Amino acid sequence: MPGLEDLYREIILDHHRTPRNRGELPPPAAHAVGHNPLCGDEIDVYLQVENDIVKDVKVGGQGCSISQSSASMMSQAIKGKKLPEVRALVRRFKGMMSIPDEDGNPIEPDPSVKLGDLEALQGVVKYPVRIKCATLSWNTLLEALAQS
Repeated sequence: MPGLEDLYREIILDHHRTPRNRGELPPPAAHAVGHNPLCGDEIDVYLQVENDIVKDVKVGGQGCSISQSSASMMSQAIKGKKLPEVRALVRRFKGMMSIPDEDGNPIEPDPSVKLGDLEALQGVVKYPVRIKCATLSWNTLLEALAQS
């Protein structure tokens, strides 16, 4: 499907060129830093959670187009969502990336959890070394959630 691959590539490049929710949030926002030592990607995630809802999210850092685009798309996908919805989205995204669950089992896709633009990153699974780039912001998000 060359047309779909071109569309997905354009979505990734758009988020890389014009990242969404870029910046920082002041304390008492939760803050976590992720780093991929293999390639040098760095991600900062700032979360403002009120009444179990992600009221605001900001991302920062530097790295490849995959890591930065994934962070941008993630920030858009979780803003305004309830924490259980955010956790379900993390699980769904990791399942799409072929990351196993805590017990090492494949994550079965939950069709009720919609990924939207995040589906543009599904082609990354063809390049296993790049999966860590795509999931860096998601792992960092989980660290920030643990603080909130």
